[in-house]
Amino acid sequence: MNKILLLLIPIFSFAQKSKPQNLFNGKDLSGWEIYGTEKWYVEDKKLICESGPDKGYGYLATNEKFKDFEISLMFKPLANGNSGVFFHSDITGTRIAGWQAEVAPPGSFSGGIYESYKRGWLIKPPKEIDNVKMGEWNTMKIKVIGTEVTTWVNGVQMIYLNDPAIGEVDGKIALQIHDGGGIRVEWKKIKITKL
Repeated sequence: MNKILLLLIPIFSFAQKSKPQNLFNGKDLSGWEIYGTEKWYVEDKKLICESGPDKGYGYLATNEKFKDFEISLMFKPLANGNSGVFFHSDITGTRIAGWQAEVAPPGSFSGGIYESYKRGWLIKPPKEIDNVKMGEWNTMKIKVIGTEVTTWVNGVQMIYLNDPAIGEVDGKIALQIHDGGGIRVEWKKIKITKL
């Protein structure tokens, strides 16, 4: 009897592992909430963000909160100006608390980690490993476990950060559009795996 139980335990544990889930269904903004007046919409199975008439900050955030996870997505920068993927975030109006993995045109530290309204830049990747392609699809992966964050852009590791403050909270995933106007970024294949 004991031998049978020992054999079943690894099978049960494996079955309980989280599977990747789509955060964006390619059809509409189900599961997300818009903050601010900037434009967020779906077109040809792509999620589009672009500056609106107010030229302010804007966010599209998940309804669900996440603690430890791995998120992967594709982004295409189509105009100068940065965006980003926030995690462990909390939003009131267009003021956000949390950490941002930068998404930006070439040479602007994509994959670096910025803490809004607090410490600012925590870590920037070296410029020589920047590989973002303007007007083309790029991949990003962000892994958050406890106090540790690692990011990759187009398969290249950008940063590793160990920050105790990150491990203290959970929060929403939020895509950002920066203020200033004239910004357009496309997104697709946004998937998350809870760890």
